[in-house]
Formats: sequence, C-alpha cells, structure tokens
Amino acid sequence: MKVIDHINNAKDTLISFEVLPPLKGKGIDALYNHLDPLMEFNPSFINVTYHRSEHVFKKNPDGSFAKVIVRKRPGTESICAAIMNKYNVDTVPHLICGGFDINETEDALINLRYLGIDNVLVLRGDAAKSETSFVPEPGGHHYASDLLKQVVDLNKGIYLEDDLKGTQKTDFCIGVAGYPEKHFEAPNMNSDMYYLKAKIDAGADYIITQMFFDNAKYYAFVKACRDNGITVPIIPGLKPIYTKKQLTVLPKTFHIDLPNELSNEILKCKTDADVEKVGTEWLLAQSKDLKANGVPVLHYYTLGRPNMVVDVVKEL
Repeated sequence: MKVIDHINNAKDTLISFEVLPPLKGKGIDALYNHLDPLMEFNPSFINVTYHRSEHVFKKNPDGSFAKVIVRKRPGTESICAAIMNKYNVDTVPHLICGGFDINETEDALINLRYLGIDNVLVLRGDAAKSETSFVPEPGGHHYASDLLKQVVDLNKGIYLEDDLKGTQKTDFCIGVAGYPEKHFEAPNMNSDMYYLKAKIDAGADYIITQMFFDNAKYYAFVKACRDNGITVPIIPGLKPIYTKKQLTVLPKTFHIDLPNELSNEILKCKTDADVEKVGTEWLLAQSKDLKANGVPVLHYYTLGRPNMVVDVVKEL
C-alpha cells in the first residue's frame, strides 16, 4: 500500500519508523530485535535508509596505496523485502543519487517493483566522506529532482531504452525531503522552497522533513509550503536525543539548531542516562503537540534507540 493512501485513509495521526540496514558482515537478527518492540504500535510504514559506497585508500605491502570501494550498509532492497515478509508492513526504501548511474537506478527500481514495493523516498544523498561537496557518479544524477524525474518517467512507462515495446508502467508513490531549517547548501529559505515546489510539481506525493527539535520551526515550514502552493502532506521527522555528545554532533552533521531550553537541560545532566530521560520527555512533548495539531504521521528516526521511541509512542 502506498504511503499517500495510508495518509488519505487515516482517521488519526499515523506512526512510522526509520531504520538502518545492518552493517556488512552482520546478520538481520539485530534488525528484527530492533523492530520487534516497535511493531506493537502497528506502524503504517517503515523507511529503510541507503548508504552510498565510500572510497578509501589502503596501504599495500610495497608502501603504495590502492583506492578501494567500501560499502558499509548494503542491502536496502533486501531489507525492505524481509521486513515486509516478516511483519506484513509496507516499506519505503531510500533512493539516492550518489553511487548509482542512471541504468543502475532503473535496475533498482525494476527490482523494487518485482518485490512488490511501491514506495520510494527520493534523495540526492550526502557527499562522500572523502569529498568536500557532492559529486555524482559518472552517468548518474546530480540532483534529487533529476532522480525524481526518472521515477516519474517509469511511472509513465518511459524507460531509458526508448525503443522498448509494450512497456509496463510502474506505480511508485514518491516522497521527497523537506528542511524546516533550510538545506545547508541553499542560499536562503526562498531558494530552498522554490526547488521543493519544483519537486512537488514534478510528481512527488508527500514531503518528509529533516529532524527538528522545535515544533515552531515545523509549523512555520508548513505555512511557508502552503503559502507557496504546496498542498501535499508534510510528515514531521523526529529523533530521540540521548547523549551530551549530540549537542555538537547533530548541529554539525544535520545543520540544525537545538532549542536553548533543551540544550540547557542536557548540560545539567551528569550521565547519558540522565540525558536519555530528558530526551524522552522532550520527544514526548513534541509528539503530543504535533499530534494535537493534526499532523498526518509521526515519523521516528529510531536509529539504534528503539526503547526511547517505544516509551514515547506508548504514552501517546
């Protein structure tokens, strides 16, 4: 079932989660153990992230260096299929520009269709750790809008090989990312909104936001979207905070602000257990307020801390 259908058929705010594929060399049992306590809340869908390959240099015995490709978390397509099979819940694989050329992207979409997956979240993806800015794969997409167009074309039955006969249309529901605090590469919020509107006009069905810790910023973002003619559902992305280290890591990595009240409370904590308690209370307060204001879905970035999300959703 499509994400947009879940939303349109809902009578109340839905719940969804986001998980990481296991690290290479690890089994799927750890992921199941992560998801098992969350499944009692009947999530409408589960997002599965995709992580591009990285280039690293390894030293050879003769002292020279060789450039090798390292892929730390492969298996997004398979993980989605496994989750659907085990839990009978819809999944949303992340589809990114980095690491794929357009033919590999088409093949991935065809595989998803064969697996019965009819949702994708289209993202440009981050720059490789060895690069200062995003560099597309040779023959790949530079922007999420280009990747979005390829998905939309397949939904129209338009494949890369234009001489194919009797092609079948895909039927993907397409999500895109939104940034309540602006994408860090955008010169200003108006520019960011312009490109977001272009994605919606091109065929995206809904928006899911970057994490935020101040609901006022989400509401301002939604208003700005509506003022600019964006009418699709806007799903808030929520993340638990559980260590003091995140006070510096989250703003640096995700280019977001933490409210003074939250950071001050965390700075008072003596242990990470104390931080987890503060983080849980903050996430619960955010969730209650968003739910009271009728958001379509509460989307939780669980990412290793399902227990905190369990505590919050149980209170809801």
